[in-house]
Amino acid sequence: MKKLFQPYNKGTLQLKNHVVMAPMTRSRAIDNIPNALMAAYYKQRSGAGLIVTEGTSPSPEGLGYPRIPGVFSDAQIEGWKLVTEAVHEGSAKIFVQLMHTGRVAHSSNLPEGYQVVGMSDSQAAGEIYTETGMFEYSAPKALDAEGIQRIINDHVRAAENAIAAGFDGVELHGAHGYLLEQSLNPHANTRTDNYGGSIENRSRLILEIAQKASQIIGADKVGVRLSPYLTTNGMLAYEESEVHDTYVYLSQELNRLGIAYLHISNNPGITQNTHNAIRKVFTNTIIYCNGFTPETAEAMLHDGPADLVAFGRSFLANPDFMRRIEKNEPLNEPDYSTLYTPGELGYTDYPELN
Repeated sequence: MKKLFQPYNKGTLQLKNHVVMAPMTRSRAIDNIPNALMAAYYKQRSGAGLIVTEGTSPSPEGLGYPRIPGVFSDAQIEGWKLVTEAVHEGSAKIFVQLMHTGRVAHSSNLPEGYQVVGMSDSQAAGEIYTETGMFEYSAPKALDAEGIQRIINDHVRAAENAIAAGFDGVELHGAHGYLLEQSLNPHANTRTDNYGGSIENRSRLILEIAQKASQIIGADKVGVRLSPYLTTNGMLAYEESEVHDTYVYLSQELNRLGIAYLHISNNPGITQNTHNAIRKVFTNTIIYCNGFTPETAEAMLHDGPADLVAFGRSFLANPDFMRRIEKNEPLNEPDYSTLYTPGELGYTDYPELN
């Protein structure tokens, strides 16, 4: 039997197979509250051993996109319970991805009384979707020392809320240009205090959140997503050796904390040296994601640094993705025009095999 379909057992990751459903924003959380439609969507896809939810804000100021969920209110906790119960009925595990968008946001997407924030006041280049069209990213207000502590506390409280909602753990989104990756990048983080400057200082925000969340919910219920060398959402490249050193240091320190996994957003910019170095210093589970086919995923599990492989787009249009690849059946193609629209269309209505 192919390794993709074999159970995976390490720490709290007692999974029925080696397949992860990757986090994908779908913008179906009306008023930022998870709902029954979302529960149906995730249950359809519970053939995966592990599901990582769409990016979910730990606080109102992190809601940079329209209709993304949060996990900071009682109503959101109750809404997520519908999702976690549905996924567990399908014998899958589910982690919520905690995503504070930081400067990757527009002020019109935030609740009244909140503003876009960043590690510094540098504005990201590019545009973002709003309910009234595309606009340039808003200029962020630089977080002061009190704001940094608020960010940390919000993430820790969100981790507590996630466990109360029935999640098996949380994934800290330290990738794709959002706030936690903004802290790592010297172009987005020009601070001169303990959270800026050196690699150790720029890594401090992620490490403090991971440490404090681990103390509250257990390190074995914490994962971190990283995207070394990737330049998306306004991120600017910096010196290759410094990128390498940053992510090796961060992986080493996260390993010391004993967290459950690293989730690597794979991209052509990652050197083999960096792949090897991260694998050497991080001894728990490593998940790889981005652009895999069942065949390349199988090869990665056998010959590469991955313990698990995540699929994103394949799960968009194929709620029965696991059955399709097991039976070697063709996959549905996603309708990209409905990725972020409200309602069932292009969300829960994709055909399944008889």
